[in-house]
Amino acid sequence: MTTQVALIGTETDARAAATPAGHRADDQLLDAYSQTISAVVNRVAPSVVNIRIISGARGQGGGSGFIIARDGFILTNSHVVHGARELEVSLHDGRVFHAQLIGTDPDSDLGVIRIDAPDLQHVRFADSNGIRVGQIAVAIGSPYGFQQTVTSGIVSARGRSMRADSGRLIDDIIQTDAALNPGNSGGPLVNSAGEVIGVNTAVILPAQGICFAIASNTAHLVAGWLIRDGRIRRSSIGVAGQNVPLHPRVVRFHNLPVNGGVQVAEVGASSPAAIAGLKNGDIIVGFKGQPIASIDDLHKQLIASEIGVPSPLMALRGTEKLFFMVTPRELKS
Repeated sequence: MTTQVALIGTETDARAAATPAGHRADDQLLDAYSQTISAVVNRVAPSVVNIRIISGARGQGGGSGFIIARDGFILTNSHVVHGARELEVSLHDGRVFHAQLIGTDPDSDLGVIRIDAPDLQHVRFADSNGIRVGQIAVAIGSPYGFQQTVTSGIVSARGRSMRADSGRLIDDIIQTDAALNPGNSGGPLVNSAGEVIGVNTAVILPAQGICFAIASNTAHLVAGWLIRDGRIRRSSIGVAGQNVPLHPRVVRFHNLPVNGGVQVAEVGASSPAAIAGLKNGDIIVGFKGQPIASIDDLHKQLIASEIGVPSPLMALRGTEKLFFMVTPRELKS
């Protein structure tokens, strides 16, 4: 018996000696990576839920979400719950609850629902401004009521933009190669500390491994507004327009920082723009000292804090550069 143990020990030692040092280091790194992912999942998974639409404007459907407060608030994608009349939420421990739709914001593709349940574990948000390209990203979802799915990868890029279903541009999008499975929309994207850095929202189907998440700072801000008011307030000046290029001579003559602008196609009657004096054909090139080269640039400036605040707007009319004082109003949803 003693001889057998000695032989086994000798065989093991021989295999270890025959393994290159670089390979042993790789094994140790893989173990550390696996331990990190496992720890993240153990920390976050109890907060990830499956959402099922029992009845709604779009019929039945569902997706994922995650608990953001101990009193039952759950963050998900707007496209998962928008128009829902009856919602059901399945928790990590198998409990099932009916949920109330608190509010959605299609412009950021975020929505909040709520359940009345005890003993809820919620996530922590990270500061998405501190995200670094190359850091670990773990996507967790609960699709179709099955057990939760986990994929991992890295942050491939940050600061991307993506068009929402409403047509508005969502800024500060995180790109990751952590694969998003069908039904994982609305689940969290987390860092190695188990903190949420984004809300998984889309995958480019023809591509391989290109997935997107709404940055946690945006999600945290929007969730707060939805919980408080049930909607997001935005401002409007009452114009319809289109993006147009500017001739280089016009750009040079007026010393403009942009080579494009928003040409006014329609001015609403009694709108802030009409009161200020804007006319069809004017080209908006600035707002509150910020250059406006596109409709998206103008949308970025027309936030809730601009409601009722007189602000300077710069536009071209023929060969003239004109300035108007316009007071945005709340955009009615």
